[in-house]
Amino acid sequence: MPEVRLIGDDGQQVGVVKTDEALKYAQQRDLDLVEVAPEARPPVVRVLDYSKYKYEQEQKAKAARRHQKQITIREMKMRPKIAVADYETKKGHVRRFLGNQDKVKITIMFRGRETTHPERGEQLLMRLAEDVADLGAIEQRPNLDGRNMTMVLGPVKAKEGGDEPSEPKRDDAHTGKDSRRNRAAAEASAQQEPSAAEEAPAEEAPAEEAPQESAQNGEPAAPAEAEAEAETRG
Repeated sequence: MPEVRLIGDDGQQVGVVKTDEALKYAQQRDLDLVEVAPEARPPVVRVLDYSKYKYEQEQKAKAARRHQKQITIREMKMRPKIAVADYETKKGHVRRFLGNQDKVKITIMFRGRETTHPERGEQLLMRLAEDVADLGAIEQRPNLDGRNMTMVLGPVKAKEGGDEPSEPKRDDAHTGKDSRRNRAAAEASAQQEPSAAEEAPAEEAPAEEAPQESAQNGEPAAPAEAEAEAETRG
């Protein structure tokens, strides 16, 4: 290639130069001349530290792999006339796979005359999909391919924050009115208690006047008779 488009070490484009000039430009700066776009016309080259550039590219690839989620596809095989116990066992395996965020490929294998009733295999697959609907959803519906019928289930993404029931909201207006009513009732009862205590002695007052009434009707007459006798003697 007689000419290349040169990009300097500062990221600025130098322009289209001859290849020898581009090499001399890189050598003067003790850097490497790296071809970054060979398909372009003319090809694009860049002056940089190749060891540092390669290290940065490796770090970017590692970061991308860390953020990339690896998906595993498990496979479960069944017969259309599977026993109940075997079905429950295989269903447990499917639930475990989906719980681990793996996809599951279920295959129904037909033999002999079983191929004349593919609807039985489809019914079995749909029954399994309903039994594990809380953990997985159908990504590929039942598909008959020769003597085998396959279906793919994918894990259901977990909802953020969960499905916790929310607490019922309180009506602040009614709550404030009820609290004010309770305080008013408490103050009214506190005021009534002292008044009841003060009225209690007033009811006992007639009991103290009883001796005075009895004294007027009974014993006080004795001193009056004594005075009359004293005057007679005088």
